[in-house]
Amino acid sequence: MPSAVRALTALTATAALITVAGCADKSDGGGDGAIKVTATDTACETSTKKADAGHLELAVENKGSKVTEVYVLYPDDRIVTERENIGAGTKAKITAEIKAGDYEIACKPGMRGNGIRQKLTITGESKTKRDPKLDAAVAAYRSYSRQQAEQTLPKVKKFTDAVRAGDLDEARKTYAPSRIGWERTEPVAESFGDIDPKVDVREDGLEDGQDVEKDWTGWHRLERSLWKDKKITARDKKLATKLDKDLDDWRRRVGTARIDPTSMANGAKELLDEVATGKVTGEEERYSHTDLVDLKANVEGAEKAYSLLKPVARKNDPKLVKQLDARFDALNKELEPLRNGKGSHDFVSYDTVGKKDRKSLSDVVNALAEPLSKLAAAVVGKR
Repeated sequence: MPSAVRALTALTATAALITVAGCADKSDGGGDGAIKVTATDTACETSTKKADAGHLELAVENKGSKVTEVYVLYPDDRIVTERENIGAGTKAKITAEIKAGDYEIACKPGMRGNGIRQKLTITGESKTKRDPKLDAAVAAYRSYSRQQAEQTLPKVKKFTDAVRAGDLDEARKTYAPSRIGWERTEPVAESFGDIDPKVDVREDGLEDGQDVEKDWTGWHRLERSLWKDKKITARDKKLATKLDKDLDDWRRRVGTARIDPTSMANGAKELLDEVATGKVTGEEERYSHTDLVDLKANVEGAEKAYSLLKPVARKNDPKLVKQLDARFDALNKELEPLRNGKGSHDFVSYDTVGKKDRKSLSDVVNALAEPLSKLAAAVVGKR
């Protein structure tokens, strides 16, 4: 779901993640070249409004009472980079690549709305020399993202055809498989800014002033009809066709997405945040309870980005790579007992997973999230 509209109820379930999600920041906003960002419930202060092209670092401190997220945005609100789930009283460091131009830094207290914004001007030519292995990683990840989008559309059509036919059972059967490719590459889709709110927003993620019946579209609106209302309406059939159209727009635009090594690394971390704030809590698929299908897809997408970046990360920080390998393995093993079939995405309904198992799963996710937040820095050779 779109990060800008994440529900506040995720706070309790992800407290451990919030505590460790960002790597500790020792910057004063000057010595190591990082821009200091101080976020509160009502302000977003930055130590400078200008920086050089190349590797951008933000040293973020949340002095507010609410969990926040911080974005670097293009003028049209496309996302350069972001970090979610920065808890009250905690810090995080964000590493990204950036070219000359005008941008905005946005803090979003409560992870809602358009955020409190500060202008950021980037000047000069980047002096960063990229390892050719990273260029290869970017090319491979772009190909992977395109492939996921291409493979998603036929699965979505099976789902939407069932909705248009009024076939409740078939629509339920094809709902979760239609989301796998999207969940694997969601950070790429989110980078466009306008597609994610159309196809993946939950009811409690609607912005103030939006009407549930008029403005809510996408997978989760149909999910509610299929499982809660247990009927398919004429409007649902129209929404199915709109979903086809919006996701085809995503497919066509994937090839133009801004992808670089740090956005890949930060995207892997975003996918783990998705797991912690929506899947482990059971909020993402609250009616269908297919959260584990989404969760597995998120993990696969994060692991794909990591695997492509690993050769360079290993050279720069072998200890971190060893830790990440172990924790990805631990998370995948934690999911095995929750399978109910031979397919890679055959999992039990999440409402049958008890509190103890959910807590165990959450702990393993949190253990991976902390070192994964350091991947971007390792990719650019900063420890």
